[in-house]
Amino acid sequence: MTRAESMVSAARSSRIKSVLLPVGWVVISALLIFAPSLHLVNALWMRQIMLVALLALVVSGLNLSFGFAGELSFASAAMYAAGAYATGYLAMSVVNDLALALVISAVVGLILGLLSGIPGLRLGGWMLATASFFLVLLVPDVVNIFKAQLGGSQGMSGIPLAQIFGFELGDTGLYVAAIVVTSLWFILFRNLAISRTGRAFSVLRQSPILASSLGMSVYGLKLKAYALAGLPAALAGTFFAYLDGFLAPDLFGLSFSIAVLAASILGGKRSIYGVFIGAAIMQLGPMNTAIFGNYAFIAYGVLLVAVGVLLPGGIAGFVQQIRSRLRNRGGKRSTVRRSNETAVIPVLEPLAGQKLQVAGVSKRFGGVQALTEVTFEANPGEVVALIGPNGSGKTTLLNVISGFYKVDEGEVRLGGEKLSGKSSHRIAQAGVMRTFQTPLVAELTVRDTVATARFSRDRASIVETMLRLPRYTRAVRRDRSEVDAVLAATGLSDVANEDATSLPLGTRRILELARALAGNPSLVLLDEVASGLDEEEIQALSEVIRAIRSAGGTVLLVEHNFALVRDLADRVVVLSQGRLVTQGPPEQIATHPEVLQHYLGEAPAETVAAGAYDIDDVVGEAEHFLGEGASSRE
Repeated sequence: MTRAESMVSAARSSRIKSVLLPVGWVVISALLIFAPSLHLVNALWMRQIMLVALLALVVSGLNLSFGFAGELSFASAAMYAAGAYATGYLAMSVVNDLALALVISAVVGLILGLLSGIPGLRLGGWMLATASFFLVLLVPDVVNIFKAQLGGSQGMSGIPLAQIFGFELGDTGLYVAAIVVTSLWFILFRNLAISRTGRAFSVLRQSPILASSLGMSVYGLKLKAYALAGLPAALAGTFFAYLDGFLAPDLFGLSFSIAVLAASILGGKRSIYGVFIGAAIMQLGPMNTAIFGNYAFIAYGVLLVAVGVLLPGGIAGFVQQIRSRLRNRGGKRSTVRRSNETAVIPVLEPLAGQKLQVAGVSKRFGGVQALTEVTFEANPGEVVALIGPNGSGKTTLLNVISGFYKVDEGEVRLGGEKLSGKSSHRIAQAGVMRTFQTPLVAELTVRDTVATARFSRDRASIVETMLRLPRYTRAVRRDRSEVDAVLAATGLSDVANEDATSLPLGTRRILELARALAGNPSLVLLDEVASGLDEEEIQALSEVIRAIRSAGGTVLLVEHNFALVRDLADRVVVLSQGRLVTQGPPEQIATHPEVLQHYLGEAPAETVAAGAYDIDDVVGEAEHFLGEGASSRE
């Protein structure tokens, strides 16, 4: 199959999938809703299906915070308990109405998520998991503190049957309502997971540094995912309170939290519909067996280790692997690689490049002086190369400009606006886009990878995203238009649907550049962008950099390959031991005695000064030395 045929096939498959999945979901939901009236299920199975649905709601919240945003939390059980007890108290002491209870529970879940997430996410990683673990342990204490209202350790009993607008639902009505709410939530969950925000979560999980460099607020995104994860858990708690009319603290303990985690990992923590697989297996298997309670922690431990080793992507991930193998059985997948035969001369839309001013910038790390009073400028329509030996402070300077390091002295301005002192994501939003020494790409397609740079350019709220409101759809249309133009200009259109992580190094570097361009940058920072590339790949990369300059962009290039620097740079800035050595045109830099001294050492410089060594030979050795350093790391 040719590349063009493969692209057409992939596009057709995507369109079919986008139609069949929603249709299939509606059909299955309708079948479950009408199953009791069609006598397809009895009371026992209605209860079991409802429990699977409730567990799936709780697990979906964990998948959102853990699988998509990368933050492990055990707080799902606490959110579940909060929704259940809020409903129980409301039904017994205020008003018994399912619709009102769902609204109150949703608000309680969101508030609890925010209150626990604001301090917890400052810790991050395993500290967040530990903090959320203690939140679960607080459930019995809170229930005992409000014993008169919540029943204490003896439990809350006598919760009436659910009503809605004064009409009693009964067991069948409650079951139907649970399936309807679960179905609606998963439509919203899917909308979020496959949206611009879902892609931002994927970038965040892959690398918070990358997310910040694209203008995403790392803390803000994590808090949104964490808080939103409490909503479905609290909704599930509402139905659980009405199911048996009884609540007790031990129903929401650590064992339940681990069961939720096991269901998530088993079904696939990054899957939307795999949630139901994990929930069904856990609910109809271990959680439905009385003897299992005595050995729950041991069994869960074994299950988590076994699934983590044998099925790291869960059952949903395993199924996806089988599908991929079957799809590629017809022939070995060809390696994606740009070639001279298919190369294009990039033509970019005009860029709003702005003047970069670095004035007296100094940076210390403890007792180490990394940068000392560095001063230079870069103008729109200009490529300024930053060169120097390893350890000279080049990448440190890029990190200072990007906001990853705070300056100790001096300042950085872009277009007259002061950047120094701002957070890294604010600096990215101001128009500073960059690449990294080792290309950073998330597990997304090439098209989606490029689109992530536009997340902070056209904003749409979580609600607008989940409901697919006009503001969100307009942002998606603009994303598609801009991304298609950038892919065409950089020669990546033919690999638009490929997995970004599967691309060879040279193509990934072009992809990083394309992503930076999609952010409509005022300044592009390129950190050893030619490192590890062959001559053909360097030529393709050079074409894109020239196109950025021609479009009016401002480019700051850190590079060891001096031959590439001479070919691309308008001006060269030389650093050594964190200090500015000199700056000027590449031809002047190539023959500068102090530059040669820093690159070749004291002896060759002395020889040149004595006139016993031809300057062209020294320059040749310097260029050879610099060229060999192309694959080194600072």
